[in-house]
Amino acid sequence: MTGDRTVEEEPAGGGHGGVAARPRLLGAFPRPAAFWCGFLVAIAGVALHLPMFVSAAPMDYRMAGMPMDPAMYLGMALIIAGQAATAYGLVPRGRARGRTASGPRIRPDDGAPLNRAHITLVAVLVTAVTVDAMKPITLGFVAPGMTAEYGLRSPLNPDGALPVALLPLSGLTGTVIGSFLWGSLADRIGRRSAILLAGVLFVTTAVCGAMPSFTWNLVMCALMGVAAGGMLPITFSLLAETIPARHRGWVMVLIGGTPAIAYALTGWLAAELMPDYSWRVMWLIGAPTGALLIVLNRWIPESPRFLLLHGRTREAARVMATYGATATPSPEPGTGPGPEPESPASPTTPTVAGPGGTGGYGPLFRFPFTGFSSAVLIFGLGIGLVTYGFQLWIPTNLRVLGLDAQTADRALRDAAFLGLPLIGAAAALYALWSAQKTLIGLGALVTAAMAVFALVGEALAEGGALYLLLAVPIAGTAVLTAVLTAYTSELYPTRLRSRGCGLCAGAGKIGGVAVSAVLVAGLAIPSVQSTSLLGLFPLLAALITFYYRPAPGTLAPTAR
Repeated sequence: MTGDRTVEEEPAGGGHGGVAARPRLLGAFPRPAAFWCGFLVAIAGVALHLPMFVSAAPMDYRMAGMPMDPAMYLGMALIIAGQAATAYGLVPRGRARGRTASGPRIRPDDGAPLNRAHITLVAVLVTAVTVDAMKPITLGFVAPGMTAEYGLRSPLNPDGALPVALLPLSGLTGTVIGSFLWGSLADRIGRRSAILLAGVLFVTTAVCGAMPSFTWNLVMCALMGVAAGGMLPITFSLLAETIPARHRGWVMVLIGGTPAIAYALTGWLAAELMPDYSWRVMWLIGAPTGALLIVLNRWIPESPRFLLLHGRTREAARVMATYGATATPSPEPGTGPGPEPESPASPTTPTVAGPGGTGGYGPLFRFPFTGFSSAVLIFGLGIGLVTYGFQLWIPTNLRVLGLDAQTADRALRDAAFLGLPLIGAAAALYALWSAQKTLIGLGALVTAAMAVFALVGEALAEGGALYLLLAVPIAGTAVLTAVLTAYTSELYPTRLRSRGCGLCAGAGKIGGVAVSAVLVAGLAIPSVQSTSLLGLFPLLAALITFYYRPAPGTLAPTAR
């Protein structure tokens, strides 16, 4: 009922060397019976979709045009009922005490070392973000197979009826909704519960791989996008309350760069599984990976601020002791000090702000955050145009260049591995240099790669030069997103942190929706050169804009 019963009665230990507060797996929710019963019902619904998929094995798993059997209809009903029950099981009992705007601020000890609890949390969140990032990345790898099965229009099939770009349009629209939805939802039901709910949606929307019609694929893909849209903002918000300040930036960049790992993993799975089980298997693996998220949630703590606002003081005290954090009261709106322009904001000092309310994104565009939030929005859009314009369509475009399916998938896998050192380099630059300069430097590198593809893209062939060029946008956009989100999560105060990160993530997804909408409208053919140009100029404009938009409380671009 209260937070005091949701953790094991064991000593929390000291602030820097204690044992992590480990929640009991069956009692960590406000209504555990509702959650677990709903989850089992949803699993049963997913299982009822599999017989039809297995029966299509003699036809190479081509299910287009097959009528949905009664078991599949029953499975869909069970999924809806199960999701409703799990959501109900995660809703906090009672209402938050007091106004969220005047709630406590949570701040880890600036100079504390990383302890076992921190390292465990980082490892768990790396896995969670990797699982999450695989969902939108999969869109590009399944597009060629869907094009062939449903006769869709793409560079591989110019005479198709419906454009295959409808698939990323639906999925990315879902991620935009999810980015903004989960930011507010995490503030209302807690970071941990939001991750659990996303895991349940990953499991249930995996049935996209067993849907016989393209229309149902679009519906399930949109729902999957909603689930995937908010994981990174929630993760970064939680890290800002648990990781010591001197380690927080580079830890966030490392975690945020894991989409490059996810790209390599997705490419490997595509190369190994799709030849035998078709493109559909890439969606079906969402069920076990979503279940993994739920299991890993055992080692994810709840936000101490959320716990305090709901009167769960003992649990909050344990979490703060474990991770070396402290709570300080925030002044009531209108009574406390306002922003301090003369004191430069930095990733180690949360910025003080005025009233913001409990929901909505309006406070992000009020003084002193107006200029910074606008710059974040533009930069996020630029990154999104590269990620979901160029990167999303590169599996298809490599086939247009003459590579067969397995060779293309392996080329992308190898390019992703080649780009992994960029994650470590960005983390070091973030820690030792300047977040803003790191963003501009990485952005310039990605922009240069886009310029090369725009100039000679159609002349490229398989080889080392192609792999190196592909490594820059594949890893570079992931690292850019990581640095921008880490910087954002540290500059916004606790009460706006989830929404600030949601703005950053949502802006990138909006760029993807814009690219997909253009392609659906038939205004551009998604070739290597056209998708490069779609991202080149907006990203360049974003770099210039961000340079001239200082962080809150500063009069010049922020540097450490």
